[in-house]
This record gives sequence, C-alpha cells and structure tokens, in this order.
Amino acid sequence: MSDVVIYHNPACGTSRNTLALLREKGIEPQVVEYLKTGWTREQLEALFEKMGVSAREALRVKGTKADELGLTDPGASDEAIIAAMVMDPILVNRPIVSTPKGAALCRPAELILGLL
Repeated sequence: MSDVVIYHNPACGTSRNTLALLREKGIEPQVVEYLKTGWTREQLEALFEKMGVSAREALRVKGTKADELGLTDPGASDEAIIAAMVMDPILVNRPIVSTPKGAALCRPAELILGLL
C-alpha cells in the first residue's frame, strides 16, 4: 500500500508505535516528517476534510504555544488555527495517517487498523 502516508514525528512514542504497527501489517508507508517539511494551508485543509475534523480538533496543545497564541480561546477561528499550524508545524497533533479509506489521528496507534 504505497498510498498510505503517515505524518510522523520520530520523537513521539505514539507516532513511532503507529509506524511500527503499519510495518507489522506489511505496509511500508510514505513517511512525512512534518516538523522538517512543514505544512501548507491547502494540505491541512484537505487532510482535515478527509479526517472529518476541524482545525481545532487537530490542534496539539500539550507541549506547544497554543494557549499562549490564543488558539485554545473559543473565539479562535479555524483559519487562525491553520495559519498558526503552517507557521509552527508542532501545533498539529500526531500521528496522522492517510489511506484510500480515509485519514485519522491515530492516538492510540491501533486506530490505524480501521483505515487498512
């Protein structure tokens, strides 16, 4: 399944576990280290649409400046959240896996099984 993509942070245990689970299932996904490559607005909008989530639902708060930037404020728009994610890729929760069946935030790693 070369059409499987994992948006991966190698420093994250859940991300490493998800990648290992994919490989255990015989799948060698395209690995995108998004902290190195960054995001585009279009890429995030398409991914969130495929996941069926808002930018707020994909926002990583723990270990980020999300609070400091006002992104957790109920009045913060998805547009503002996405703009911040483009500027600081760590604001996107991980790991996200995309397959032909859909995409999901795989926390815990076993959530990937529903997309295979």
